Amino acid sequence: MDLKRLGHIVALADEANFSRAAERVHLSQPAFSRSIQAAEHELGVRLFERGTGDVTTTPAGNFVAERARRVLQESRRLERDVLLYRKGMIGRVCIGAGPFVAASLLPQVVTDIRGEYPEAQLHIQVNNPVSMLEAVRREELDFFIGETRDVTRDGTFEVRKLGGQRGGFFVRAGHPLLAREKLRMADLAPFGLATGRLPGQVRTGLHRAMGIPAASTLPVAVECDDTHVLRKVAMTTDTVMIASQEILTQEVKAGTMYRLALSDAGPAYTDLGVVSLAGRMHSPLAQHAIEKLAALAEGLGE
Repeated sequence: MDLKRLGHIVALADEANFSRAAERVHLSQPAFSRSIQAAEHELGVRLFERGTGDVTTTPAGNFVAERARRVLQESRRLERDVLLYRKGMIGRVCIGAGPFVAASLLPQVVTDIRGEYPEAQLHIQVNNPVSMLEAVRREELDFFIGETRDVTRDGTFEVRKLGGQRGGFFVRAGHPLLAREKLRMADLAPFGLATGRLPGQVRTGLHRAMGIPAASTLPVAVECDDTHVLRKVAMTTDTVMIASQEILTQEVKAGTMYRLALSDAGPAYTDLGVVSLAGRMHSPLAQHAIEKLAALAEGLGE
């Protein structure tokens, strides 16, 4: 039975009069009467008792009218939700993020989307790129934003480059290294490094810059994908934190953390990008989130 005919049943149940019900649904009374008769024939039950004036809804009619009312309400909700979905105002998006991106970019983007589209659902996972890429591969995430240097270029993933976040080496106020006039990368080794999981290219670069043979282990004292833990370790011990500049902005401004000026360290940037399965069609909400992240990342790179 189509929705229009269900609407006719509800209209007659509400109005209890053929003339008024027909006028309500913009039909002639004969056409409306034929529609009700067809509904009764299709359902195999009598829905209304006809009299000389008003009509009475039968028990079967009450049952059908109530169910029809719910179906029509759900149909209207569906139409509304599809419209909102097309505009990116409703739906669910699953976002994966590297720890430094989660600390520097996600809070603003999530706040903006919640303000614009309060009916949207955001599911966010924060982990290292290796774990996030596997989640994208399994389609548990719509996309991942973070360091992309370890992304396999075998056609499985599609990468949208977003530039980079400037990285560096940071220590607490009063750290012994701050008293030295000239610092080299090798000077960091005795104090140990606190860092998230490093891409292979970055590890190779650190081996070379610190003068550590490739077969030897880097002086990583704490490897953790939680920036709050890394920050706490660096602020309360002599451990040197590897981090993007953006997540320590407040500490640097307050003078509680300092960026080390290393004479033999070249510019350090994360290779930031959005990674999704190749050929995946993003929902409007997911695409909206990607564009917001891209705009914010571009602003940080300026």
